[in-house]
Amino acid sequence: MSEYVLETVGLGISFGGLKAVQDCNIKIKENEIYGLIGPNGAGKTTVFNMLTGVYQPTYGTFYLCGEELKGHSQEVINRCGIARTFQNIRLFNNMTVIRNVMVGLHNDPKYSCNFFESILRLPKHFKAEREMRARAKELLDIFGLLEDRNQLAYNLPYGKQRKLEIARALATGPKLLLLDEPAAGMNPHETEELMQTIKFVRDKFDMTILLIEHDMSLVSGICDRLTVLNFGQTLAEGGVEEVLNDPAVVKAYLGD
Repeated sequence: MSEYVLETVGLGISFGGLKAVQDCNIKIKENEIYGLIGPNGAGKTTVFNMLTGVYQPTYGTFYLCGEELKGHSQEVINRCGIARTFQNIRLFNNMTVIRNVMVGLHNDPKYSCNFFESILRLPKHFKAEREMRARAKELLDIFGLLEDRNQLAYNLPYGKQRKLEIARALATGPKLLLLDEPAAGMNPHETEELMQTIKFVRDKFDMTILLIEHDMSLVSGICDRLTVLNFGQTLAEGGVEEVLNDPAVVKAYLGD
């Protein structure tokens, strides 16, 4: 068993002649909240896309709890234990809040039914449905969304949609949760509430979290360590205060 939940080794990808990410080496220990930051276009979301199977790396590889996942599909990687949210919220807008979470629970074998049990509506199908609904309610209650469970997802205010997306990701039972700019579009009050939510998720679920974020107050408030990307390359890595005060990092964000 590896001491790291996530380890990337020389991870990189090229699109034609453009090297979008080069030699990315990240090591995240269990229960860490790890920040991946950098200016727009630095390659942060590209790293997430490689870790979740959206893109296949051109170079290097990555491991989840010691298991190499390079080359696997998005579905396999999710089943192995990596879940994510998106910079632009991607919910099933015309499904209810509770149904959005129940979709994530299909990863769990204990809720599975075969084709005939479902199509013939046999007792096992209804038993699985009841158990999934009960578990979805538990997750929604944790995020303060239980009273909204029968609303359509698109009717939720923005902050609650963010929480719902995290709840759905957690329903898949991940070992590593990737959050792509979770505070995007939030006001200061919502951002502060989100910080507490992320800390709660880490503690409640013994979760390891990798997040991309531009809000430095959130980054400095919850992250244990950071990696900074710039033009697809690692500019700095280490403790939060050390990295944020690095002259090269300040220059990348603010210029000379």
